[in-house]
Amino acid sequence: MLNQTFIERPELMHTKNIVVIGASGHGKVVADILAHMPGYRVMGFIDAYLKKGTVCFGDLTVLGAEQDLPALMATQQITGGIVGIGDNWIRSQVVAKIQALVPSFEFINAIHPAAVISDTASIGHGNVIAANAVINTNTGIGHHCIINTAACIEHDNRMDDYASVAPRVVTGGNVSIGAYTAVSIGAVVKHGISIGEQSIIGAGAVVLKPVEPFSIWYGVPARKMGERQAGDRYL
Repeated sequence: MLNQTFIERPELMHTKNIVVIGASGHGKVVADILAHMPGYRVMGFIDAYLKKGTVCFGDLTVLGAEQDLPALMATQQITGGIVGIGDNWIRSQVVAKIQALVPSFEFINAIHPAAVISDTASIGHGNVIAANAVINTNTGIGHHCIINTAACIEHDNRMDDYASVAPRVVTGGNVSIGAYTAVSIGAVVKHGISIGEQSIIGAGAVVLKPVEPFSIWYGVPARKMGERQAGDRYL
């Protein structure tokens, strides 16, 4: 059962009109998760790179760009939504833009009903938790993170803001994942490992040593293969 401290009880809340910011593949996954969540009505997508009216997912269309949000919130009673952009750095920039445009915008969590979340886990806002993901005991998830399909975040982990783990990532207990860090598909992180901010762990890597900030690691066992700057593309 999901922790009611962090997730509203559907039977006690009114349906809220919301939007998904970003209409790419990840944005469509987010919209699909929200379709399984009571209490929300997805009105459409916000995307500055697609023409208004473009059909993106089912009957959901692009309603406009970020600058159109104030008017849309007024005319369609939109209360908030979530940024459905996979790149951690770009997601943070879009969140900041929305906060500046409409401070009242409510960032929600998109949590698939097939996810398993401990009652002792703490979860911030703006997060995407996909189908069959597991978040175990005493783990803390920050804001605007992604825990993708069938990922397992074990006990006493910490994920800082704008971090992401791809499908089938597995962490041991007491793992720390720094802000903006991306752990790629199928990677395994040993118990007690700390991964610094803005780092990239490659697909299928097995991380047995602490990872310093702003670094790139991959391989079995994972080794440092390079360094990176904040905002460097990785997807």
